[in-house]
Amino acid sequence: MMSLPKTAGRVAIARLLVAGMLVTAPTLLLKAQMPNPYGPSISLENAKKAAAPALAEAEKNHWNMAVAIVDPSGNLVYYEKMDNTQLGSANVAIDKARSAALFKRPTKALQDALAGGGDGLRLLRVQGAVPVEGGIPLIMEGKIVGAIGVSGAASAQDAQCAKAGADAIK
Repeated sequence: MMSLPKTAGRVAIARLLVAGMLVTAPTLLLKAQMPNPYGPSISLENAKKAAAPALAEAEKNHWNMAVAIVDPSGNLVYYEKMDNTQLGSANVAIDKARSAALFKRPTKALQDALAGGGDGLRLLRVQGAVPVEGGIPLIMEGKIVGAIGVSGAASAQDAQCAKAGADAIK
């Protein structure tokens, strides 16, 4: 058996470790649901409190957005669309919010799992999973009371607005 120099052996081992992490990372992300239990449904008043800063963030950056707030079961509680927002964003915002609520995780986690390939590709067949950044569970008193979904710009910008809304009701 031929022996490799120490550095070549170390490089080979490092490559195997990296390959192993790339294969298992999507699976770990899929299991990364938030530990928070579901709580009572978000009230209309609190839904509006979450939507307002998301819309303000969009306005400040001159982005036209649709914002949806759902309860823990994914039922729509509040929705608002800014003027001149593309019509397709209406349903996308609702779908992002539903996905974040039903799967107890930001939709960014699903996006990252899908981008990792391998087992993450299974997300393409999971009903209701929206692997596009911009949906975030809403937490009050340690419980998931719903989720916010934002759509209208690039997904990172959608997420920026959704985070502003989610942070407003913590």
